[in-house]
Amino acid sequence: MNANEKSTSTGNRIYWLDNLRTFMIFLVVLYHAGGVYESTGFWATFWIVDDPATNDLVGFLNEIINIFVMPIMFFISGYFMPMSLKNKSGGAFVKSRFRRLIIPWIIAVLTLIPLYKVMFLYSRSLPQEHWTTYFHFSKGNISSQNWLWFLPVLFLFNILYLLLSKVNIRIPNISLKSAVFGTFLVGFVSSVGIGAIFGFRNWTLTPLIDFENERLLVNFMIFLLGALSFRQMIFASKPKGKKLYILVSSTVWIPIFLNIFFLIIPLVAPDGSLISPVVDRLIYWLSFYLSLLCLMYVLIETFWRYVDKTGRIWNELNKNSYGVYIIHVIVLGCIALVMLNINIPSLLKYLILTVSTFVVCNLIISFFRSLVQIIKAEARTAKERQQLVKN
Repeated sequence: MNANEKSTSTGNRIYWLDNLRTFMIFLVVLYHAGGVYESTGFWATFWIVDDPATNDLVGFLNEIINIFVMPIMFFISGYFMPMSLKNKSGGAFVKSRFRRLIIPWIIAVLTLIPLYKVMFLYSRSLPQEHWTTYFHFSKGNISSQNWLWFLPVLFLFNILYLLLSKVNIRIPNISLKSAVFGTFLVGFVSSVGIGAIFGFRNWTLTPLIDFENERLLVNFMIFLLGALSFRQMIFASKPKGKKLYILVSSTVWIPIFLNIFFLIIPLVAPDGSLISPVVDRLIYWLSFYLSLLCLMYVLIETFWRYVDKTGRIWNELNKNSYGVYIIHVIVLGCIALVMLNINIPSLLKYLILTVSTFVVCNLIISFFRSLVQIIKAEARTAKERQQLVKN
């Protein structure tokens, strides 16, 4: 830490973390836009629109984004958790988190998930079905919540953090380096154990919560890392040395390449493995966690060093980011449907879909926020008038 080089963030806002979160939301839009045009056929089985124009690049890019984007979201959420809990009773905290996360989730699964299925069937020229089948919790047909899984999982992490904070357990002081090492070691062991040894791969789907079996524990531990970073004031001032930052930034491609290589080995190797199924899986998860550690470090430090700023555009985008996350898949689906039969290169479609979805979503959320402010202002004015009449 360099005590002479202070952050430009003030009050309760930490500009670079807000900016990083907004950038992660943009990458989420990029990731989901890639699902429309990836060439393996995996996304075609469930994604909102399946465009016949595909390319291999978006598939590789999506694999890289999938490594780090949600863990960084959990880290940022964890960082703000001590502040959210400060000066609140347990009941008030749960109520605020329920209002913030679960109420929007309930509205979304009752409105956006049905719209998702309408677009899914329409884009494939399939007939629409009975209305009762358009919800993810339809009787005998529990399906994925898709992008909305993040909200109930984050709510669960909030509740677990609250419970841990109420339990009077003596925990020895631990450095952030030790916590990071422990997090990624436990994550590696748990992912290998859950997936490679016990065979619980992929996702668990329920009416209330969806989670990725092999990554749920590490996501929660990364959430706790964020809270630990706040408590230890890790980001109180700017970092000084750049040697480690430059080294990791220039070598992060090595574990990423290794991870993608062992991801596709089962698809191309004659016997489904390069060395053996167990060894291949060990290398896959080891390279995954090395990639995750390096990518999180590079992105967090990049924004900490160079994007600790605010302005009119950043401020508006940051305020919109949560709403953009909730609505972006449906907006993306509408735009992808419009471009479905347009004969242009798939990479150009991919770029147009990503940028237009992000812009349109921000415009919608900005308009909605302005409308809410107008309604609230009018309600206050009406209340003041009633008080004057009474007096």
